[in-house]
Amino acid sequence: MKKLLLLGGSAQQVIAIENAKKLGYYTILCDYLTDNPGQYVADKFYLDSTTDKEKILQIAENEKIDGIVAYASDPAAPTAAFVAEKLGLPTNPYISVETLCNKDKFRDFLKNNGFNTPLAMGFADKESAILSIDKFSFPVIIKPVDSSGSKGATVLKSKDGFEKAVEFAFSFSRGNRIVIEEFIEKNHPYLIGGDLFVSDGRVVMWGLMNCHRDSRVNSLVPVGKSYPPIISDEYLNAIKSTLQTMIDKLKIKSGAMNVELIVDNRGKVFLIDVGPRNGGNMIPDLLGYIFNIDVVEMTIKTAMGDKLLLDIGKPKQYYATHNLHSSKRGIFDHIEYSKEIEKYIIRKCEYKKTGDKVEYFDNASKALGIIFFKFDSEKQMIDMLDNISNLYKVVLKED
Repeated sequence: MKKLLLLGGSAQQVIAIENAKKLGYYTILCDYLTDNPGQYVADKFYLDSTTDKEKILQIAENEKIDGIVAYASDPAAPTAAFVAEKLGLPTNPYISVETLCNKDKFRDFLKNNGFNTPLAMGFADKESAILSIDKFSFPVIIKPVDSSGSKGATVLKSKDGFEKAVEFAFSFSRGNRIVIEEFIEKNHPYLIGGDLFVSDGRVVMWGLMNCHRDSRVNSLVPVGKSYPPIISDEYLNAIKSTLQTMIDKLKIKSGAMNVELIVDNRGKVFLIDVGPRNGGNMIPDLLGYIFNIDVVEMTIKTAMGDKLLLDIGKPKQYYATHNLHSSKRGIFDHIEYSKEIEKYIIRKCEYKKTGDKVEYFDNASKALGIIFFKFDSEKQMIDMLDNISNLYKVVLKED
């Protein structure tokens, strides 16, 4: 039986373990958290950090694995590429994966290869970052170089709060490094993001969607996706061309890529973030509804070197997700959905049960669950999603 090593066993990563087992692979899981649910699904479990490259390499060699996957995980993606490259397993170049997962290295790559990029500087200490304030034109965004889900990120329109934002970003950086860059204003209503899938160096699935935010809690944290993207064909084609050029220059061969980008007021495409992995927040599930494919299966087969039978259907329209969340802390009781929105919900995935702790939604890891929608028109979809905070209620008990 062929063996697959999976890095990360969170609730959102369990689907990769389950899918691998259905495909007939022996599953080995690594995760540093003692309470990860994936350990109860995988055939074998190691309590080890997925960012410890040498330790994971040792496990991979001892287990004689046939493939390795860092499903929906930016921090673990370089480890997977490092191990696969060392063992001669299917992978994208380690140096390219590391570049994509490190925000200041990614900005350097964009600048050195002719892509549009804002002024950006990386810092390894708070003092140097704070002293750089006069080098930037506001607004700016300050964020860790090695986090995802908008953890530790802040947008500032003026110098007020600069020092606090720097300290906040450092608090979320595993490598103690942050990046400050000028914030680019988009000329379309929603940031464009989602997942691509690459095969033989070419994008074979364009899962580009609208990225929704909730300014009541944190305007940087994703609260859902909707399809199709609301942007002109001209700009959509420019986005696709930019992404394929990036893939060519990085020599990306295969697999999923999670992307976020914008087109500015001059019509120029700016790559904001690109992760060499499947998107979180159940984006692969959403793409399954849209394209009638199993993106998780595609990811696993690619990692194992198995041939893909690509049959990506014509995309179906007006699908969306919303990340259930709370603007208050407390103890979870239940969620009430209005009749207005209930009829468009096709799937509910609630993570919390009565009595669980609920935290203020300041990063993606604090979502309470995800709901999937199928709407009848673009207008209906956008109207509902723009008003979603009034269409369900998170009921809390007193903490």
